[in-house]
Amino acid sequence: MTTAVPAADERVSDVGRLRRTLIRPELGAVVGAIAVFTFFAVQSEVFRSPAGVANWLDPAATLGIMAVAIALLMIGGEFDLSAGVLTGTTGLVLVTLATRYGFDVWSAMLVGLAVALAIGFLNGLLVTRTRLPSFIVTLGTFLMLQGVNLGVTKLITGTVQVSGLRRAEGFETANMVFAGTVTIGGVGFRVAILWWIAVTVLATWVLARSRFGNWIFAVGGNEQAARAVGVPAARTKIALFMTTAFAAWLVGSILALRFTSVQASTGVTQEFIYIIAAVIGGCLLTGGYGSAIGASIGAVIFGMADKGIVFLGWDADWFKFFLGAMLLLATLANRLVRRYAEEVRH
Repeated sequence: MTTAVPAADERVSDVGRLRRTLIRPELGAVVGAIAVFTFFAVQSEVFRSPAGVANWLDPAATLGIMAVAIALLMIGGEFDLSAGVLTGTTGLVLVTLATRYGFDVWSAMLVGLAVALAIGFLNGLLVTRTRLPSFIVTLGTFLMLQGVNLGVTKLITGTVQVSGLRRAEGFETANMVFAGTVTIGGVGFRVAILWWIAVTVLATWVLARSRFGNWIFAVGGNEQAARAVGVPAARTKIALFMTTAFAAWLVGSILALRFTSVQASTGVTQEFIYIIAAVIGGCLLTGGYGSAIGASIGAVIFGMADKGIVFLGWDADWFKFFLGAMLLLATLANRLVRRYAEEVRH
């Protein structure tokens, strides 16, 4: 008498390393990054040199910090259109307090952090309490911050810029930590790159290894179902908005310390670049899918294109064309990857 062997449960079946790779959300971004690097590296020796790498990693770093935070928020099913202008707000708070009101740089940065977290908290609270689309809520925040930045700056300085941070107490140490350079092989790399790597690693760990990461995917995939199984959806979304605000503070502080001055218009329209980088990295506009690593790779693509076009001597206007093309291609690629992933799981 033979004993029947029970069929393997498809829920625990091994889909194989290749299939697991093919359903990774950042796959399209990796392919795109290789293609963009090859395209520019073949035509420009400077682009592929260590100095060239340091050059295009610089803009990718600040963009990448914000793109990772925006990616977490998008995975959670929300948007933040105030993220770009908030970098300008925090920078203005830092420089204004340090140059006009006698604060040392570190204290001014802490005040800027408190302001950023408060704005992020209010954004999240309004979205969760009113049930209004985050697009509308943060668009309102964007417009208000833009007005405050311009109005208060002109009221205090009579111009649209605050400057003189270099003379403030504590500038040298803060600049070294947030805006300095690290020499590797005789080439100077911005410290912001290290901050970017740290943010990416932490966000990746949160998404892959923590309970909060599970909550992010749950509320982004199906908020009602997540609430039904006990996920604190409101707290999760508020925390995500505050995370985006923290990233805006970090980037705003880095830029203010680097340039020692801030324009009232700093960060305006950058929020769309952050979203595009996250989409290129594999995030879906509908939420519930994406990765921090993919968003960082999306930022690398932007950095390479931004500087590669300059190295080749092209008109900088082609960069905008590149953004649009990459957005469309990434969206199509993400749709195919997502469809394949759903087929594999079923």
